[in-house]
Amino acid sequence: MEATAKLNNCPMSARKMRLVVDLIRNENVDNAFNILKYNKKEASVWLEKLLLSAISNWEYKNDLVFDADDYDLFVKEIFVNEGTPLKRFRPRAQGRAARIRKRTNHVTLVVENRIPMEPVEAGADSEE
Repeated sequence: MEATAKLNNCPMSARKMRLVVDLIRNENVDNAFNILKYNKKEASVWLEKLLLSAISNWEYKNDLVFDADDYDLFVKEIFVNEGTPLKRFRPRAQGRAARIRKRTNHVTLVVENRIPMEPVEAGADSEE
């Protein structure tokens, strides 16, 4: 079972974000948190929140019956796309203007469990 989380319009260039994303791809969730916690780049703060959201989405998708710690979640897929840049102008010499592109990015993260899940029966809780 897999779950997805998306971060849209993050105010950072996609190139800077990809440097950190490449570190946590195909890692266990615990290892990914450790990598992000001790990384000094700003992208790691954004990705840590996104990873928490993906884990919460996985638990919600499984009706909060299964705990994420018991099923060895890992980062199955993570990729960064460029978003729409904000365009600004800065005055330059002799009446000219220079364009400034404030870049954004979109991050998509997919987590999946390595340990297979047993199906939960609805009538198993109430025994007569």
